[in-house]
Formats: sequence, structure tokens, C-alpha cells
Amino acid sequence: MGGWPTVKYFNKETGLDGGTYVKKTDGAMCDELGDNEMMTAYVEEYGQTSLCSVKDGAGCSTKEKGYIEKMSSKPVEDLQKNLTRLENMDPKAMKAELGDWLIKRKKILKALVAEGSDEL
Repeated sequence: MGGWPTVKYFNKETGLDGGTYVKKTDGAMCDELGDNEMMTAYVEEYGQTSLCSVKDGAGCSTKEKGYIEKMSSKPVEDLQKNLTRLENMDPKAMKAELGDWLIKRKKILKALVAEGSDEL
């Protein structure tokens, strides 16, 4: 473990050992995770979940709602192609903002693909 404070998260992948949160900014840990947007992004990223519902737009930002509207009219095959393309991109190789948007788009596409597959 690094310095103090160390924020750890636990999920099926990390098991009881947990994983260590990696800071996204140069600011103090308490400032970074004290910001609601940053904390929400942390929970979504490390919990591998999303607060944004593709069914009714609940919990989605304006940008996410626009993306859902744009992509929901496409066939499942196109959604899957887009998802495959995005999954080949590394969010850590981008600026934090773009990496976060990449992760959100992947979650939206996964939900739309699942929803579209259910309808078949």
C-alpha cells in the first residue's frame, strides 16, 4: 500500500484483499472524493455499475440522455459494433474526462444491447 489515506474497494474481482483506489487529480484525496461527481464516478467505475437508466433516463446526465437517444434507434448489430470498438480503447490512455465518458458510453451500449437482445 502507498501513503495515507488509502481508499480500498471490494468486489468479486478483488475478493477480500480489495483493490486500491487510484487518484484522478492532483488534489487531496478528501477533496477529490468529497466532490459528488468524482465520488459517483468512483462508485460507478469500481463497482462496475451505472446510476444512469437507459429505460427511462433516470440518473442520467444531459449528455448521457442525448447519447441514449442517438443510439437507441440503431439495430443491435450496430450497437454491438460500437461497443466492440469502444472496448478496444483504453480509458487510462486518455485525459480523465474523456476516459470517464468512454466508460459511460460503454455502460450505455451494454445496457442497450442487453435490452435489444431481450426483445428478439
